[in-house]
Amino acid sequence: MPPFTVLHVCMGNICRSPMAERLLTRAVTERAAALGGSYDGSELLLSHSAGTGGWHEGEEMNPPAARQVRARGASPDGFSARKLRADHIEAADLILTATADQYDYVTALRPDAADRTFVLGEFGRLLPAVDLAALPSAAPTPDAVHDRGIALVAAVAAARNGEPAQPKDDLDDPWGRGDQVFTRVADEIQDVLTPLTATLLPLP
Repeated sequence: MPPFTVLHVCMGNICRSPMAERLLTRAVTERAAALGGSYDGSELLLSHSAGTGGWHEGEEMNPPAARQVRARGASPDGFSARKLRADHIEAADLILTATADQYDYVTALRPDAADRTFVLGEFGRLLPAVDLAALPSAAPTPDAVHDRGIALVAAVAAARNGEPAQPKDDLDDPWGRGDQVFTRVADEIQDVLTPLTATLLPLP
């Protein structure tokens, strides 16, 4: 049921997945405003995150990750790290993991989620193969975004054709490595989330 729900997964849920969570929220909010509909971004898409480990549960976003989020017009405020649970996976329409190891963790926990779980870079690599004209019509409404999103996930899964993710699809873990690495990782995240947003909510 709407809204279309995207779950981002990394290891500790303080760097990569929180950046992805908040950057996607910002992108959808901006696109919804540009389209001028009667729904805001939070009504059109739910972006949230969790980590495969619970070491940082309850912590704020890692400071350099928070700096990247702010620099890109989003907000890290109110973020609290949490450990991934099976019910998070069950409720998600699309699951984007930072690495193939985390894909394996998700699908071991919930094997039925395999066709809606992707390494982030894998999803971005496969997205251009989708025939957008074959997707349901786009509109800035919760039902339309949900239906188009579900069809998009199925189309990307079909484009994957059972092939495993490639090593280059993984996001580097920037923890403890300084702002330059965080900048590169945040860029790589946006390189996937920007076309995802544009596909779900294309401009006229």
